[in-house]
Amino acid sequence: MGAAGPARAALRRRLLLALGWALAAAGAKVLPPPSNLDFSFVQICTLNWTWTAPENVSSSCNLEYSSDIVINEVPQDKREWSKSLFRVTDMFLSEEMRFKVRSECKYDNTSEPSRWVETSVRPKGVLGTAAMDLECIWHNLEYMDCRWFAGKNARSDTKYTLFYWYDGLKSPKKCSNYSVHERIFGCIFNLTFPKVTNTYPTISILIKGDSEEIRPVCASKNPTTLVKPATPKTVRLSKVNNDIHLEWSKSDTFPANCLYYEVKYHNSDLNTPQIIKVEYNHTSIPSVDPNTKYTFSVRAKPKPECYSSKLHSDWSEEKSIGKKPDSTLYFVLIITIPLIVAVSTIILLFYLKRLKILILPPIPDPREILKRMFGEQNEDSQTCAKDDSVNAYNRLIKEEEIHSLVLTETLECSYSENENR
Repeated sequence: MGAAGPARAALRRRLLLALGWALAAAGAKVLPPPSNLDFSFVQICTLNWTWTAPENVSSSCNLEYSSDIVINEVPQDKREWSKSLFRVTDMFLSEEMRFKVRSECKYDNTSEPSRWVETSVRPKGVLGTAAMDLECIWHNLEYMDCRWFAGKNARSDTKYTLFYWYDGLKSPKKCSNYSVHERIFGCIFNLTFPKVTNTYPTISILIKGDSEEIRPVCASKNPTTLVKPATPKTVRLSKVNNDIHLEWSKSDTFPANCLYYEVKYHNSDLNTPQIIKVEYNHTSIPSVDPNTKYTFSVRAKPKPECYSSKLHSDWSEEKSIGKKPDSTLYFVLIITIPLIVAVSTIILLFYLKRLKILILPPIPDPREILKRMFGEQNEDSQTCAKDDSVNAYNRLIKEEEIHSLVLTETLECSYSENENR
């Protein structure tokens, strides 16, 4: 299989070469090219290429025109064949764009295609000043939110303006709801179509600067690839027997059956949530544990048969139902039990120390006892001797006082008697 491809290609080249030699030998005629190739602006970012049919072409020739686009010398593989004398293409304002066309006689081996006729559109402005990395999101089929970065070579005070157009508008519209944050620009504009439509037109977006040095940039957006639904709201939960019933609001802007939903739920015992796909805006979860808490959230996604978008809405606010075991008691126990054990241990150690002293008092040192005993006896004997001497002295003083008193009284009595005589 690996060698079959190159072999077939080589065989095809040989056949084409042989055909060319045969045509040359037979005097195959080369078709004249188209003339007067020119372009004009249809709308923003849209060009209409026109040319004139070649002259002197045989009526037997099934004449068609082959056209292609080259951007910065890189073919875009957008070759088309048509009998018309025009082709409408997108415009690449930020890069050099070349358009080429030639004449061909389809299914006619007697003539060769004409030479290519080319013309080009060169960009204006300074390189590196055009808006970069344009991204747009079509929110809930109501408004388009586009964001882009400032060009690397653009001044810090550069201002950009966004214009948009699609088939159905009479003229391009200018976006007016701008936001700027750290050289990230954004603009929001309303974009709605009837819900009954099955096709959406391509959106052409032009971003230019506030001066001639800012290079403009064009982009074409297929809105069906940019759809992002709104977040579902009003999630309602209820228990029916052993089942949990969910219901949420559905979008009013989407056609019927163009959205599906994903329901994410988990219980208090599991950390990994489960996700189920739901076609409508309600579902039931059967056989749930009545003593377990369940948490739910919902998001919406576009159906592939309606839109080509891979975007989805944000998850709705979580809603819960059921009872979760009260963890407050466990928390209190975890805190208080170690504390009680620590306090009890300290108290027990304190009382054990006192109890040990009462039961097993410390044994006194005999030397200290003897020293205390003999020291007290010496002090008592010295104190007694001192007390005896003091008492003897006191008795002597008292006796002398008594004798003096007796003597004095005797003398007074003798003197009184002499006077009486």
